[in-house]
Amino acid sequence: MMDKYTKLQMAGIYLAITVFLIFILLPFFEMFMASLRPLNHLFRSPYQFWSDDFSFQAYSDMWETVPLLGRYIFNSVFIATSVTLITMVFVVPAAYAYARLDFPFKNGSLAIFLGVNMFTGAVLLIPLYRVLRSMSLLNTYWAMIIPGVAFLIPTGIWLLRSYLEKIPRELEEAAFVDGASRMYTLRRVVLPLATPGLIVVGTAVFIGAYAQQFLFAITFNQQRELQPLPAGLFEFIGYQDVTWNQMMAAALTGILPVMVIFLFLQKYLVAGLTAGAVKE
Repeated sequence: MMDKYTKLQMAGIYLAITVFLIFILLPFFEMFMASLRPLNHLFRSPYQFWSDDFSFQAYSDMWETVPLLGRYIFNSVFIATSVTLITMVFVVPAAYAYARLDFPFKNGSLAIFLGVNMFTGAVLLIPLYRVLRSMSLLNTYWAMIIPGVAFLIPTGIWLLRSYLEKIPRELEEAAFVDGASRMYTLRRVVLPLATPGLIVVGTAVFIGAYAQQFLFAITFNQQRELQPLPAGLFEFIGYQDVTWNQMMAAALTGILPVMVIFLFLQKYLVAGLTAGAVKE
């Protein structure tokens, strides 16, 4: 039975949580505050946390400064969604195989997957560029989708495998006794029980795909209409000045899709993250 915390311990816990949230949320809050300030007031000295000249003008002007901003946001969401769907198609059967089947070099291949996660995209840019060029995929959506899928599959397998291992084998064995095939059992028994885990892994993959677009976009794509938001933000940088307030406004607008996903899936995310945390 869990011991009750004293008031002093609870105060320490809440203090630690508060400090953690400040470090996490403060950059986003400062982005928002910078988007409200006029451009000529951003670098005033001494720094002023609050000002009387706040306005939402930057949120209106950014669409005129970068006319394709809406297209850039759409491209980011489209690329991240495509990467997530394709990645999950490969991750689900692979993670199930690693969780339930025994085959040669099983642990060794898992170690290789873990090693792949240690490499950043920058290390493999030249080989990826040559491969994509040989396949005539440069300057297409696929040039940003395929590398994203390749880098996120190992992460997805590791995350989902650990979740599938917590599902009792007896449920599958009962289905096998009734004559169900392995694929039927996976589709009708395992996946419905693994829904919270699938949502957690899918969300993690989506965030990873959304975050890694910049490097692949500026390397494998030169068509302005196909650029995602991270690359499109460069258009706020002019020859003589940078419209920082509009850039901050555009960046905050661009992360709204991720925030909406968290808002609607938070119940499943909590259920997936805490599954198996308590042993019965």
